[in-house]
Amino acid sequence: MDLAGPGTLFIDGAWCAAESGASREIRSPADQHLVAVVDEAGARDTERAIAAARRAFGSGPWPSTPTTERAALLHRLADILQRDLDAFAAAESGDTGKRMVDAQADIGDVIASIRYFAGLAGSLAGRVVDTSKADAIAQVVLEPIGVCGLITPWNYPLLQASWKVAPALAAGNTFVLKPSELTPSTAIMLMAALAEAGLPAGVGNLVLGAGPTAGAPLATDPEVDLLSFTGGLATGRALMAAAAATVKKVALELGGKNPNIVFADADLDAALDNALTAVFLHSGQVCSAGARLVIEAGIHDSFVDELVARARRIRLGGPDDPRAHTGPLISSAHRDKVAAYVAAGIAEGAALRCGGGAPDDSALQQGWYYLPTVLDGCHTRMGCVQEESFGPVLTVETFTTEAEAIAIGNDTRYGLAGAVWTQDAGKAARVARALRHGTVWINDYHPYLPQAEWGGFKQSGIGRELGPSGLAEYCEAKHIYQNTRPGASGWLD
Repeated sequence: MDLAGPGTLFIDGAWCAAESGASREIRSPADQHLVAVVDEAGARDTERAIAAARRAFGSGPWPSTPTTERAALLHRLADILQRDLDAFAAAESGDTGKRMVDAQADIGDVIASIRYFAGLAGSLAGRVVDTSKADAIAQVVLEPIGVCGLITPWNYPLLQASWKVAPALAAGNTFVLKPSELTPSTAIMLMAALAEAGLPAGVGNLVLGAGPTAGAPLATDPEVDLLSFTGGLATGRALMAAAAATVKKVALELGGKNPNIVFADADLDAALDNALTAVFLHSGQVCSAGARLVIEAGIHDSFVDELVARARRIRLGGPDDPRAHTGPLISSAHRDKVAAYVAAGIAEGAALRCGGGAPDDSALQQGWYYLPTVLDGCHTRMGCVQEESFGPVLTVETFTTEAEAIAIGNDTRYGLAGAVWTQDAGKAARVARALRHGTVWINDYHPYLPQAEWGGFKQSGIGRELGPSGLAEYCEAKHIYQNTRPGASGWLD
């Protein structure tokens, strides 16, 4: 894959530099070594990208390209990613500091998502509607929505981009992608792969830079028809407000504060193992992290004691450490935020059972590491239970009845994901149906399927990614009614 060119922005089928000449250093959060130097776009660069996407949508071939050809391009893209999987994983690992094995798994999930939407493209045929008339035909057709502004986060950079880019292209849209300014490398590689796969000029565009400058026009420009954003609640609210002036379609995935409910009759060995993975995978930098352990009171002491013992044994390390279980936080600022969150929880009365600071290991001092942390004795009125830390921090709450477990699990403004652990099938079904969360796992945590919708209730967002609904987000439904024997209506005779 040839990434050589005059710059790292991709606009109207060509690589270019930022108009201002500004650039940004990307450094590994694992040890601060220089990963890349990329262009730093401003609003004018984004406006150029939007204009290119608008031209490509209005007069280019992509929106009217048969779905079979759009699907074929997505399959070619997936083939390129499979061919270059290790290179993509290395770039993802360099930007995020995550383990290479985790990054490789992420790229595998990217490929699966792209192939899923390639297969789903053929479902856009629409439907015929019964008019109850012999001389009238009606159909509902699905058409591309237009120019899509796609803003993606730093925790799963390429995966989150694929969840937006693949359905946007499958539906026949054009787009401007703005990845997190902290993790741009695989987005650059993605655009190179799309060009190699044969995407027409202007259909896909890439701008790099900070949200308030490079990202803001995607919300305010009337030439953007849809804004899809994954990230924090505060930013999502601001983008939604900015987009309101042009009444564009908005899709938001804004994180969660996710309950992991464990009943005394669960397979406790499995529940304990998964409780650790639920919150400490990728050092808690996961929107669906099981950061709230909600445990039946009778097993609290033994369960939490063992969980704390195992959490203390979790090994931190960078991408090149084969013994590491998890890696660093994304930045110094984010580690400071997590530390302040833990301090506030302790001040509220939470008991610090383990962690609560940076590791002492001299080999980790150049990175932004934070120890796996457990805050015990929590309840839903505490800020540490209600606010998202987005770090390796577990809060522990207890319950005594099924109804109380459900009430605690739902006592949050978020509603992205949750889990219930029990060997009672009836109880599992009741709790899963009662939880107001977009994904609920029973006796498991974290798996997702490209063919199953992903998104949240309440302030976890608007709309869905993945599944048929994830494709529908990028479509407009149009009703076409045809009278085959036109004549005078007679209404005004």
